[in-house]
Amino acid sequence: QVQLIESGGGLVQAGDSLRLSCVASGRTISTYTLGWFRRPPGKEREFVAAITWSGGNTMYGNSVPGRFTISRDDASRADAKNTVYLQMNSPKPEDTAVYYCAAAKEYLGIRPAAYDYWGQGTQVTVSS
Repeated sequence: QVQLIESGGGLVQAGDSLRLSCVASGRTISTYTLGWFRRPPGKEREFVAAITWSGGNTMYGNSVPGRFTISRDDASRADAKNTVYLQMNSPKPEDTAVYYCAAAKEYLGIRPAAYDYWGQGTQVTVSS
């Protein structure tokens, strides 16, 4: 079992920046991918970005080209926290959504069904 807790959401003005965090606990996550999805109001859930905990390989969705960056704590450090971040630069009103953190074992991709564990979500609202 992997527990995921997101934080960092809130109200932000277009053009500012915001960083979301997701802390993973429970099982060791060395073989997991941690990803971010979002559900805009009235729309389907969509993939944002994902990163493998071991190796730090990343993948991004088409909806946020170049504006968002996913990263994780340095897994080689003894004091590393199991935390993944989503840096949102120059957000736009269309980035308004509930953002979810998710974990998938040995999978780096965009399919929500492949992610076994989900956080409760954090609301991000971007004002114009």
